[in-house]
Amino acid sequence: MDFEAVQGFASHHDPTVQTRALQYFEQLKASEDGWQLCARTLTSAQILDEHVIFFCIQVIEHFVKTRYIHSKEEEQQFLRHFIKHWLQFQSHAGVVHEVFIRNKIAQLVCLVFLADYPHRWPKFFDNVLELLTLGPPGVDYYLRILLAINSDVADREIARTQKELERNTLIKDTVRECSIMRLVDSWFHIVTTYQTSSPELSCLCLEVIGAYVAWIDISLIANNRFVSILVQYLSLPQLREAACECILEIINKGMEPSAKTKLVESFVTVLEQAGVLNPSQADEDADFVIKLAKLVSGIGTSLLVSWSKLSRMVMPDPEQLAITLKAVENKVPLLLQFLNNEDDDVSLGVCDFAREFIQFLKQQSSVGAYNASEKSNAEALLHIIINKYKYDDSYNFDHQGEDEASFDEYRKSLKVLFDNLAQLDNELVLSRMKTMITTTLQQWRNSPFQDVEAAITFLYLLGEAVPASHGNHFIGDGDKPTVMTELLRLLVTCGVSTYGHMAVTLHFFETVVRYEKFFSQEPHHIPEVLVAFMDERGLHNRSPRVRSRTCYLFSRFIKCLKVHIHRYTEDIVKRVQDLLVLAPPENGFNTALLTPDDQLFLYEASAVLIVSSQFETQHKKQLLLKNLLNPVMAKFEMFLQRLPMETDKEKCRAVAECMSHAIACTSRTSKAFSNQQTMKTTGVVQVYTDALKVFLQALELPQEQTVLQSAVRQFLHRMVVCLEEEVLPFIPLAAENLLKNADTRSIQEFIPLINQVIGKFKKEIVPFLQRIFMPLVTAIFKALAIPTVENDQQAQRERQVLQRSYFQFIAAIVTNNVTEVLASQDMQSMEQVLLTIIQGAVDFPDPVAQKTCFSILRKMVEFWGGPEGVAGFVEFMYKSIVPACFLAPLKDTFDLTDAQTILALTESALCLKAVYEKRGDEFISFLHTEYLPTMNVSPQQITDYCHALKSESKVFKNYLKIFIQHAKS
Repeated sequence: MDFEAVQGFASHHDPTVQTRALQYFEQLKASEDGWQLCARTLTSAQILDEHVIFFCIQVIEHFVKTRYIHSKEEEQQFLRHFIKHWLQFQSHAGVVHEVFIRNKIAQLVCLVFLADYPHRWPKFFDNVLELLTLGPPGVDYYLRILLAINSDVADREIARTQKELERNTLIKDTVRECSIMRLVDSWFHIVTTYQTSSPELSCLCLEVIGAYVAWIDISLIANNRFVSILVQYLSLPQLREAACECILEIINKGMEPSAKTKLVESFVTVLEQAGVLNPSQADEDADFVIKLAKLVSGIGTSLLVSWSKLSRMVMPDPEQLAITLKAVENKVPLLLQFLNNEDDDVSLGVCDFAREFIQFLKQQSSVGAYNASEKSNAEALLHIIINKYKYDDSYNFDHQGEDEASFDEYRKSLKVLFDNLAQLDNELVLSRMKTMITTTLQQWRNSPFQDVEAAITFLYLLGEAVPASHGNHFIGDGDKPTVMTELLRLLVTCGVSTYGHMAVTLHFFETVVRYEKFFSQEPHHIPEVLVAFMDERGLHNRSPRVRSRTCYLFSRFIKCLKVHIHRYTEDIVKRVQDLLVLAPPENGFNTALLTPDDQLFLYEASAVLIVSSQFETQHKKQLLLKNLLNPVMAKFEMFLQRLPMETDKEKCRAVAECMSHAIACTSRTSKAFSNQQTMKTTGVVQVYTDALKVFLQALELPQEQTVLQSAVRQFLHRMVVCLEEEVLPFIPLAAENLLKNADTRSIQEFIPLINQVIGKFKKEIVPFLQRIFMPLVTAIFKALAIPTVENDQQAQRERQVLQRSYFQFIAAIVTNNVTEVLASQDMQSMEQVLLTIIQGAVDFPDPVAQKTCFSILRKMVEFWGGPEGVAGFVEFMYKSIVPACFLAPLKDTFDLTDAQTILALTESALCLKAVYEKRGDEFISFLHTEYLPTMNVSPQQITDYCHALKSESKVFKNYLKIFIQHAKS
C-alpha cells in the first residue's frame, strides 16, 4: 500500500495531499485486489489514524456491494476470515475505536451476512456469539452487528424490492428457528452482567431487544425474567431511559388486539406497583420523564388501537371490548397528568395519545356514547391546552432562538388538539372559550400578557375550529354568531390594543383581520381599528417585527373593507405619508421605519383606497394618485442622474436597488385596478404612461442592468395587464433595450413579457413582432450555442429553461393566431425555425418541451396543412412532422411511465389526428404504402393503426400508447 498517499487522510491542512489520498482510494475501489490490500493493511496494525481505517473499510464495503456475490469462493472465505480476525484482534487488543468506526464495521459485517446467511455462512451467529468471550469491546461489536442486521432485514420504513423482501423473510425465519434462543439468552447475560461495570453496554443491549422484539416471539421477552430487570432498571439513573424505550418497543409490537390489551395491562400493573408512572414535577431527570411520557403515550395509543380493532370486528366480543374500554378510561388520569407537566417536552410526549383519545371520543359521540364522564375528560383536556398554550417568561420575542422555535412547534401540536376538541364538542369549546376570553379581556389591565395573548389567540383559533356559514362567523342559526359577535365587539372596544406587549399587539391585529366580516356588519368599529393600525400600536410601533407584520395586515384590512373605508381615504394617506418616503441609498433601509417589502404593502393599500374612493369627480382620484407617485418619480429621476456618476461598486448597487424599489412601489399601486375600475375609467392612464417614460430611461444606463432590467420588466408586465393600447408604443423601445447585449438569463426573462403582449394584443402587435422575430430568435440560438461545462448544473438548468422559453414563444405566436409573423419570414429563416421545433419534439429529453413542440406542430398543421397553406409546408409535414410523431416516442429517453411524457405523447397523437383531418385518405395512403412499412410493422398492424387514426381522438390516444409500447419491446 502507498503509505505516503494513505497518510493524506491525516493531513488536515494540505488539500493537495488529501486529494491525492482520495484519488488513491478511488483507484483501490476500482482495482481487482484493492480490497484485499486494504484488509491486510487493517490487520497489520500499521495504521492508527481512524479516517484511514474508515476509508479502508469503505473500499472493502464497495467490493462487497458490487462484486462479492459473484467472486471466487476463496475470496469470500478470505473476507469472512478477515472479519473474524479483525473483530477478535480489536477486542483482544482492547482498542476502542470511535463510534463511527464501530458502526462502519458492523455495517460491513451485515452486508456479508445478507449475502451469505444462511447458505454460505450457516454458523454466522455461532461466530458472532464468540465475541461475548472477548470482554466489553467484543460485546460492543456483537450488539452493533445485531442492530445493523435488524435495520436491513426488519426496518419497515425502508423500501424493499420483492427479491429483498423474500431474502429478509428467509433470514428472519431461519433466525427464529435456529438461533433466537441463544440470542435472547445472550441479551439477558449482557444486560445483567454489565449493568454496573459498563452500563452503556446494557443500554445498547436494551436497544437491541427493543428492535428485535418486533419480529420474534413476544413471550421470549415479555416474561418474568426480562420484565423484572426492565422494571428494576427504571430506577437506575444510567439505565432507566434505555429501559423505558425498550418497554415502549415491546408494547408497540404488532399483536392481536385482545392479546395486546393483556400485554399492556400487565406492564401497567408492574409499573404502577413500582411507582414509576407517577414522577413528581420536581424530578430532575427531565430526559427520563420525557421518555416516560412517550411510554405513557404508547400505552394509551396501543389500547386505543386495540379497542378500534375490536369494535370493527364482524362479531365483536363484548367482554373484550369492555375490558379494553375500561383500560383506556383508566389511563386518562395519566394522560392529563403528563399533558399538564410544566416541561413542554414532557407534555409534547403524550400529544399523540391525547389526539387519538379525542378521536376515540368522537367515535363514542357518533354512536351516542359520549357521556358526562367523557365530557368531563374533554373539558379537562381543554383546560390544560389553554394553560399550556401560554408563553413562559423566558420566551424571547426580540431574539428568537431554538427554544422559542421549539415552543412554537409545541403550540402547533396543542392547536391540533384544540381543533379536534372543537370538532368533538363545539358547544363545550365555544362556551368555555367565551367565558375565558370575556373574563380576560374585561380584566386585561390587571392580567399578565400571557393570559391576554392566549385569550386573543384562542379567539383567532376559533375561526378555524368553529364551523362558519360560507366563511362568515357572524351569520347563521343558533348562538354561535351571537357569541362571536360579542367577542369581537369586546376585543375592539375594551382597549386591549394598547396593552403594549408585542405578542398581544400582533395577535390583536391578526384577529381583527381574520374576522374582517365582522366589520362589514358593524362598520362603526372600523375607525378605532384604523387608528390602532396607524399609530404607535401598529405601523409606528417601536418594534420592527410589529411594524413589518402590521403593514401586511393593514393592506389586507384595507382591501377587504375598502367599500366601508373610502370616506377616510385622505386622512389615512396623510397619516402614513412619512412611511411612504423612499430611503436614500446612503442611509440604507436599516435606518427607515419600514423595509422595502413593507413599503410595497403600504403603497398598494394607499392606491386601493384612492381608486375605490367615491369622490364627486375623478379629478380628485387623479390628484391623490399623482401626489402618491410624484415623490417616487422625483426620487427615481434623482437616482437616474446620480447612478452614472457613482464609481464605487457598492454605492452603484445601492442606488440601483433604490431605483428598483421606486419602480416596484409604482408597480404595486397598479394592483388597485380591476376590470370594473380600470386605469382608463379612473382617468390615470397619463400617470402610468409618464412613469413608463421615466423608468425606461434606466435601460439606457450601462450600470447595474441586471437589477434595473428586472424591475422594468416587472413594471411592463403590470402595465400590459392594466393599460390598453396606450402601452404599445413603449414595447419596441423596451424590447430593444432589454435585448441589448442579452445573455441567456435576460432573454429567458424577456420571453414571458413578449408572450404576454402577444396574448393580449394579438393582431395589433404583428408589425412589431415581424421586425423583432428573427433578431430575438437569432439571439436565442446564439445563447444556446454557447458551450456549457458538463458538471455546471446551474448553466444546464438555465439552458433548459431558455429552450422551453423559446418553444413557448413560438407557441404563443401560433396559439394566438398571429402566424403571419412566421409566414412573413424568408424561407431560410422559416425552415430554420421549423427544424428547431422538430428537434425539440424529437431530440430533447424534456417532456415539457416536447409537449409544447408537438402542440406548435399541431397548430401549424391546422393553419397550413390544407390547400390554402404556406408553400412547401405540406411537403415539410410529410417529411418531418409525421416522422417526428413516431421517432420521439420510440426514443429510449421517452418514459411512458412518466406523467409529463404521457402528456407529450397525447399531444403527438393530436398532431397526427390534425394531419388526418387536413389531408384525409391521402395521409392514410402515405402511412399504408410509404411510412409505416419502413418501421418493420406488419400489414395487420398498419391496418389497425390506420383504423385507430380514423376513430375518435380518445380511442386513438389509447391505441397509440399500446402501439409504441409494442414497438419499443
